[in-house]
Amino acid sequence: MGVEINIHPTLLSFTDNQEVVQVNGGTVGQCLEQLVARFHNVKERLFNKDGKLLSHVDLYINEESAYPEEMAKPVNDGDELHIVLMISGG
Repeated sequence: MGVEINIHPTLLSFTDNQEVVQVNGGTVGQCLEQLVARFHNVKERLFNKDGKLLSHVDLYINEESAYPEEMAKPVNDGDELHIVLMISGG
């Protein structure tokens, strides 16, 4: 079954226009590792050079925020992980 990652519209060009990507993992971090392994170019849109999640990236598990410690949050088969990019700048 696995976890469904719902891709933010601005990232679709990095996931071959796939709006939902199926992965397996026990944590958010493991799921995102699989996403990046399949779609290498999405990495720089989600993580900084030190491998930390960018400040404008928000993650939700089944519509609940994964903050804080997003990468360590557990996920279960059938969960939905949503990648949300907040508007930044000024």
